[in-house]
Amino acid sequence: MLSVLTVNLGAAARPRAETMLAWLSARPEQVLLLTETSAGPGTAYLLERFREAGHAVVKTPDEGERGAAIVSCVKVLEDASARLTGITVPGRGAACLLDCDPRVFVVAVYVPSRDRSQSKTTRKQQFITSFQRALASLPKELATNALVGGDYNVIGRDHEPRHRSFLPFEYGLLDALETGGYVDTYAHLHPGEQAHSWVGRTGDGYRYDYFHVGPALADRITACEYLHETRQSRITDHAALTVTLDVAPNLLPTTAPALGSTLF
Repeated sequence: MLSVLTVNLGAAARPRAETMLAWLSARPEQVLLLTETSAGPGTAYLLERFREAGHAVVKTPDEGERGAAIVSCVKVLEDASARLTGITVPGRGAACLLDCDPRVFVVAVYVPSRDRSQSKTTRKQQFITSFQRALASLPKELATNALVGGDYNVIGRDHEPRHRSFLPFEYGLLDALETGGYVDTYAHLHPGEQAHSWVGRTGDGYRYDYFHVGPALADRITACEYLHETRQSRITDHAALTVTLDVAPNLLPTTAPALGSTLF
C-alpha cells in the first residue's frame, strides 16, 4: 500500500518547523506533500533533516515565494517538476514519478490565496489557468496514474457553508479536474459528507486541502481522512489530509529524521 499525506506548513519558522518535523516523523505515510513552504530557515531545516535521513526531496526554487515540496521514502524515478509546463509561479508546484507498481506521478500544488485587490485576484486566476493547462498537457500515461494534492485555496460549488465571495474561476479548478477525469479521493469514499480543513476567524470552515487521482487509480483508493490534530494543536492552521492507494511502493532505506540539529 502507498500512503501519502499533505499538510500546509504555514511558512513555519524554525521553532515551529521542529515541532512539525517531530509530528511528521511519527506519521506512517511514505510520501509527504508539503505546501506553503518558504525560503526561510524553518523549511530549510525540515527538508534537510529528511534528506539526511535518506528521503528523496523534490523542491523547485521558490525565489522568495511560498511554495510546495515532496518528501518521499519511496524511490523517485524522475524529478518531474519541469513537466508542469508554464505555471505562472513555478515554485508553487512540484512533481515526481514514484517507483510503484503501477508507477504513480505525484503533483504537489500550493495555489495562491487572494484578497479583494485586483492584483492578487488576477495573480490567482492566472496561476489556476496555467496549472489547469499544465495538467491537461501531461502525457496520458502520467495523467491517468497521477496523484495531485495540496492546498488548492478553493472550495466546491456545493460547499457548506456557501462562502459566496468565491469567483467562477475558483470553482473552475475543481470543475476542470473532474472534467479531466480526476477523482476527488475524499468525496469518493465519503459521498455527501462536507469536510473542512481550515477554519476562519468567524468559525466558518473551508475545505481547501485535497487529493485527486487519475482514472487508473480511482479504484485503488482504500482510505482518505482529514487529521485535525495539526490544526487543533496549532502546529499549523490547516488539517492534514492522508490517502492510501492499493499500489506497491519500492521503498528507500530511510531512517527517522534527527531532531534538534543546530545546522540552521
